[in-house]
Amino acid sequence: MRLGLGAFRPCNVPTMRPVLVSCCAITKRASLGSKWAEYQGCKNWEGLLDPLDEKLRAEILRYGRFVQATYKAFNFDPSSSDYATCRYERDELLTLSGLDECGYVTTKNLQATSGIPVPRWIDRAPTWLTKQSSWIGYVAVTEDKKEISRLGRRDVVIAYRGTVTCLEWLENLRSMLTPLPSTSSDCGGPMVESGFWSLFTSGDDTCPSLRDSVREEVARLLEEYRGEPLSITVTGHSLGAALAILTAHDIKTTFRHGPPVTVVSFGGPRVGNGSFRRHLDRLGSKVLRIVNTNDVVTKVPGIVLEDDVAMPKDLPRTALPTWLHKTWVYADVGRELRVSTADSPFISSHVGNVAMCHELEVYLHLVNGFLSSGSPFRPMAKCEFLKKCHLRATIAKREKALVR
Repeated sequence: MRLGLGAFRPCNVPTMRPVLVSCCAITKRASLGSKWAEYQGCKNWEGLLDPLDEKLRAEILRYGRFVQATYKAFNFDPSSSDYATCRYERDELLTLSGLDECGYVTTKNLQATSGIPVPRWIDRAPTWLTKQSSWIGYVAVTEDKKEISRLGRRDVVIAYRGTVTCLEWLENLRSMLTPLPSTSSDCGGPMVESGFWSLFTSGDDTCPSLRDSVREEVARLLEEYRGEPLSITVTGHSLGAALAILTAHDIKTTFRHGPPVTVVSFGGPRVGNGSFRRHLDRLGSKVLRIVNTNDVVTKVPGIVLEDDVAMPKDLPRTALPTWLHKTWVYADVGRELRVSTADSPFISSHVGNVAMCHELEVYLHLVNGFLSSGSPFRPMAKCEFLKKCHLRATIAKREKALVR
């Protein structure tokens, strides 16, 4: 979770430490067996979302914990010389983040770099204000034989956190669409949000771009596990959800005959236009977006005027200015699992709390409690959330006592 207006969290806003509690404890981690591809979206999750299949619920929550680990491992202290880096060594990242029994090992740390030029006169500004590159997530792969057997394949996870640094926040505000390279620059070609694309593709002499780092690691893993059943799952929250979609698109574009690529995103903003969505579909990338009805971040940037195929019949494309299509007409991608803060008996009174409705922990709580449209919230999910809140309060008291 990040406090602030959705994905646009300024780095100096106080951040509550995420508490890792096994959301999957309620739903037993059952074997996926030969049907693993269905849970990765090969049939677009038909018949699995409403009512929510128990195995799919467990998988969504499991991937949510990989995203939680990115927050747990991140150094949020702006006064630290190691601000915006990973607090743990790569080999210990998952263990120290509460995922010691997940069956995965971390293979690479990932950095994201802002493409916004920093003027020379700002050199004397605090580091937290001018931090250009920061730790954004990691790549991990299944190594435990029992977990590989349960999943039905070896799985590569790429996990991203949400917005933290000031320059990331500024990138989020660059909401105009920009054409993808090697595509038409008119409004009919694939276009994506400028700031997200900048964070994905920018690099410098000391830090390669996020795109290049992911390509390098995916190529290495594909070679190492050649001939094995393999999947790639990209997951993220908020800004990380947007980067996950761009990552999936790039992997499918770069490795045309690679393994299936699936996105599991939480509270993600819109990423591109209708042409980008159709291009993503043609590549075969599968996207499952977890959306909280009360989360404003999922409703930005831009406006949505398109359906799954083209413009509505009563609103012809010629009726809209070209500049509007080039800058502000977005489209949602993939399949959607819609949950709502109002459905939880524990947090329904907080539907107007913008920050809370965007928290990753709230998303996992809502997924844990969702049964189907119109069905009551699962009471056991409420118990899990109470445990989290109790642990969070306990940790906060301890930290306050240490400060004193």
